Amino acid sequence: MKRRDFLKTGATAFSAAAMGAAKIPAHAPEPIDRAAVVARHNLLFTKSDVLNTLTVGNGNFAFGVDITGAQTFQAHYNAGIGLSTMSHWGWHNQKNPHGYSNAAYPRTLLKNAAGKEVPYLLVGATPELQAQANFLYALTTRINLGRIGLALARTNGKPAALSDLASIRQTLDLWTGIIDSEFSLDGHKAHVQTCCHGMVDQVAMRIVSPLLKTGQLKVQLAFPYASNAWNGNGADWTQPGAFETHMTRSGGRRANFFCKLDATTYRAALAWRGAGSLSQDGPHAFTLDGSNTSTLEFVCAFAPRPPPANLPDFAESRAASAAMWRGFWTTGGAIDLSESKDARWHELERRIILSRYLTRINCCGTLPPQETGLTCNSWFGKFHLEMHWWHAAHFALWGHVPLLERSLPFYQRILPHARVRAQAEGCRGARWPKSCGPSGSQAPQDIEATLLWQQPHQLMYAQLCYQAQPNARTLRRFAERVFQTADFMASFVCRSNATGRYQLGPPAYDAAEMYGDFDHQWNLNFELAYWRWALGMAQSWRKRLGLPPKPEWEHIRSNLPPLTVKNGLYVAAQTAPHTFTKPGRAASHPCMVAPLGMLDGGMVDRPTMARTLAKIMKVWNWGSTWGWDYPLLAMTAGRLGQGPQAIDILLMDESKNTYLPNGHNFQESILPVYLPGNGGLLYAVALMAAGWPGAPSHNAPGFPQDGSWTVRHEGLLPAL
Repeated sequence: MKRRDFLKTGATAFSAAAMGAAKIPAHAPEPIDRAAVVARHNLLFTKSDVLNTLTVGNGNFAFGVDITGAQTFQAHYNAGIGLSTMSHWGWHNQKNPHGYSNAAYPRTLLKNAAGKEVPYLLVGATPELQAQANFLYALTTRINLGRIGLALARTNGKPAALSDLASIRQTLDLWTGIIDSEFSLDGHKAHVQTCCHGMVDQVAMRIVSPLLKTGQLKVQLAFPYASNAWNGNGADWTQPGAFETHMTRSGGRRANFFCKLDATTYRAALAWRGAGSLSQDGPHAFTLDGSNTSTLEFVCAFAPRPPPANLPDFAESRAASAAMWRGFWTTGGAIDLSESKDARWHELERRIILSRYLTRINCCGTLPPQETGLTCNSWFGKFHLEMHWWHAAHFALWGHVPLLERSLPFYQRILPHARVRAQAEGCRGARWPKSCGPSGSQAPQDIEATLLWQQPHQLMYAQLCYQAQPNARTLRRFAERVFQTADFMASFVCRSNATGRYQLGPPAYDAAEMYGDFDHQWNLNFELAYWRWALGMAQSWRKRLGLPPKPEWEHIRSNLPPLTVKNGLYVAAQTAPHTFTKPGRAASHPCMVAPLGMLDGGMVDRPTMARTLAKIMKVWNWGSTWGWDYPLLAMTAGRLGQGPQAIDILLMDESKNTYLPNGHNFQESILPVYLPGNGGLLYAVALMAAGWPGAPSHNAPGFPQDGSWTVRHEGLLPAL
């Protein structure tokens, strides 16, 4: 099942030395005032909007808040961007009464280019197998760890509605990661400060209000069951009897919680200062009452194991948040566009700064991120490994390669599974999954089984890290994954007796996911170019390690077919030449431009690519695109020397290129958050500013050169 069809169904601060040994040029006569650049994009909201959820987090843990600075009106915000408390360690497996498993699921035999039958884990033809496949796909879900909200009551004792709040003023200080929320209820003001500790998975709040003394404002902590929905905030509040929550007290101002959801267990701890009493309201709900004071400070930590006996208090948490963000903003790359004459500079810079904030929270944890990060769920919380590049590759160009590296050990951990899969399919090396949870296990789905373009990403990650840290340690760390991936790629292609060239596929699901007849598709243009680039890069790694080149890899690389051209334009594939001639095919991801844009153009005729880009801009179905398509096209325009076109593309007024006031790349109501768009924007801007191998030597070669844009930047590395 195509993912878009399925959609419709359903840490620490880093020193400059840690940024690596690469020389990073600056293109600013004076150092950029980074604090000023960030501060002019601080957020200010004076009314509630369910799409303007704000998030605090540290990369492995995140907490989303509504206009009160807490998760007070959770049900209301479910209509926009849901309010979640999520982590990279919090997962749940559905009850599996039938004992379904991938191992027992029957394989489907597909013929490869050599005519050999190869087993694949596809959706079955019968309704029973389809139901089993869908269950296995949804088996593992990311969970909402708990809700921390305000219990607000009117003077008459009735619960306050969102519409009862007045004098709303909420700010997010991007430099410190601290949210300040102010509102009044029945004429009484409330001030809430919210932050996340920079290294501990912990929320911290400080509440100042006379509503505490009157009992009209209390704090609620509640634990939900895990939702098995495709999207949403990850919480199921309808099954209180399906799980357990146990509270134990530790001193007068500390409570510990043990949560057991079937085979999943995790802990939480609540600690507060000063007056305050904790009571239990139900099997999974607790209230912190500060009726003897007008100020209440508390922290709530979540962990897979018991939290430490002493939790950092609010002041320590606020300081740790500020330290993490200060370290992030003051190291690595920076761009200042404020001297530009083009009035659009502010909007582009806004998108850059907010995308940096959001990807730092959502896309640099110990696992690859889901497409909605730690903000809310999509595809059951699973991550799509073809999207990992779009989420996180930019960290390397922006001088924060450790943030990219944090998630890469996942691939080393699942390498044995990837090798077993490759072997089962008659190949050498390792074949990486497409969509999975933390186990790396891939459910029966057609696109998961036959998508190809996530394979060469391993070479990209390795080279991005090596560019920033060109040393023997980097080479050793990635060598096994580089060579295992290249071995799979070399053994997957088959040589055609008719042409003498190697054929990529079948089966081959294209990156644009336009051609569901994957068993009759081959020589996809983007994938061919990526295969050639990756095999060449693998040879470079052998040379750096003092190893001889592999003749097989070079023979395959030199004998891949050329990219398919039809009517003077690059098309999707040799087997799909009608991209621009058949109705409905000029849609989805325009991946035929990726060989010169995301890649270096090693197989590309530049005039042909320029014509292809111009054709796309005239005829493409923009409503069918996704957020990362705009930076993809902008990178191609930039490498072609079409700076004005690149800017126009990045700022196109199209629904899938919407960036909400909070910075999120909105796609549609069921997918209001789409972080590959944010990460792609950052990669494209870095490419346009810092250049690429063979780029013109002048500053910002991918930006307009007519004087309308002044691009001051420092600490950026060129794209590959």
